[in-house]
Amino acid sequence: MGTVSKALDLLGCFSHQRPRFGLTELAKLSGTNKATCFRLLSELQAFGYVEQIGTSREYRLGPAVLRLASLREAHVPTRETALPVLEALARATGETSHLSLLISGQLTTLAFVYSADHGTKAMMEDADILPFHATSSGLAVLAFLPEAEVAAILSRPLPRLTPDTTVSADAIRALLPAVRAQGIGETAGTFEADVKSAAAPLFDAAGRCTGSIGVAAPAARMTETLRLVIRHELARAAQDVTAIWGGRLPETLATHWHSILQGEPR
Repeated sequence: MGTVSKALDLLGCFSHQRPRFGLTELAKLSGTNKATCFRLLSELQAFGYVEQIGTSREYRLGPAVLRLASLREAHVPTRETALPVLEALARATGETSHLSLLISGQLTTLAFVYSADHGTKAMMEDADILPFHATSSGLAVLAFLPEAEVAAILSRPLPRLTPDTTVSADAIRALLPAVRAQGIGETAGTFEADVKSAAAPLFDAAGRCTGSIGVAAPAARMTETLRLVIRHELARAAQDVTAIWGGRLPETLATHWHSILQGEPR
């Protein structure tokens, strides 16, 4: 791994759950020795990509990250252009809709919209990393990735997040043909015990899977009728976002979703 890759790997360690790190813990998490970690952080700090705060001198993301994010969204407005579709999806289903992108081998939450229909809802956070093996979004993406990428993802540790989390790579693989055929991944209580969800893949102009759009609901509200409505609306939403981003659906999936959208959900 080169110097740039190591530095980017350090930036990838920051999350909502861990927004700041001491040098020792960041070195341990990233798998670099302390001296190398300090050198990389010092260079990132010099350019504003991390900063130190407090008496403990912990590191957090710096303001230079905001500039890059602003430039990206200004010239390639992925989030803003997809938000109307997310809002329509939340209205149509009455549940939380969310959008995730595949970034550096991780599935990152880009945006979400809550429905106003219910006080109790599945909660999300921007920039959350979604585990491939435990979420409908992860399954929807895995089903359309090249085999080498699937193998790399499933070779990582697959932590048990709830009693129902599938932690066997072979068991995850066994789910993928059905997801690929339907274009919809579904999970029940595998990421959060009281949440059921469904998601559909998104594609770029070359037909490569680049992320997913999903709906999550409290398990108690996920009736069979709601499940079918969600599947129907996801097919519509995934087509819309892919088209807005200039993407192209795989032919078999486009045909399948077209047939779904010819009729109303039952």
